[in-house]
Amino acid sequence: MRIVAIINQKGGVGKTTTTANLCHAIAESGLKVTAIDLDPQGHLAVSFGVTGQNNGGIDEVMLKQKGIRQQLISVRDNLQLITSGSRLKDIEQLADNNSPRGVLLKNALNGCLNDQDFVFIDCPPSSGLLVANALIAADEILIPMASDFLALQGLSHLMSTIKRFEKALKRNYKTLLVMSRYSPDRRISSQVLNVLLTHFPEQILATVIRETALLAECPSFGKTILEYSPKSRSARDFRSLALDFLEDKVMYGNK
Repeated sequence: MRIVAIINQKGGVGKTTTTANLCHAIAESGLKVTAIDLDPQGHLAVSFGVTGQNNGGIDEVMLKQKGIRQQLISVRDNLQLITSGSRLKDIEQLADNNSPRGVLLKNALNGCLNDQDFVFIDCPPSSGLLVANALIAADEILIPMASDFLALQGLSHLMSTIKRFEKALKRNYKTLLVMSRYSPDRRISSQVLNVLLTHFPEQILATVIRETALLAECPSFGKTILEYSPKSRSARDFRSLALDFLEDKVMYGNK
């Protein structure tokens, strides 16, 4: 089982869009995938058409009220979801001196989802306790990037955070980036991509996700792009991205 944190401390870069569609594309290939909505906003559940989160989700697991397998919801073939739950935001204020707060998710996952090929964690746009839990639990990191210079500045802060965790945990994450909101017609898009290729050689997945209105529309119907518009360019992008992720296909040199 590979545990992947999908993370970027900057909002609006396409984390949830990437999580929902990449998870579905990988599940379509026959692999077993669990997606965890670790963002109190609960947008990942909405993207899969799941409503009524008052029943609880990963919040109750981290608060040690329920086991993780009790919270699994089958949302597509080979794909299950653990919602955020209405109390997830309370984790940030958790003050339990009897156990380390940063390992709640890691402990919850330990040995419980070994029948899965992948666990993807959709992280909130912050650097608080929830993100710390995701980083401690994860083996790999996937960073969605928008093609603007503010996203580059946010990435610098995120990489510093990751390096601090690597040092503290005495480990090295496998870290990949994906251009998740790429606009081919904007010069800034290619400029940002070239900067990333210079600083993160062989770490950017080969397929860029081109920004389209379809990707913004499909969550309102509770569908991924693979269902909402299966023959669209965006659906082809995500199926290609899934193959890149599974086969470690990355970009080389300046694009």
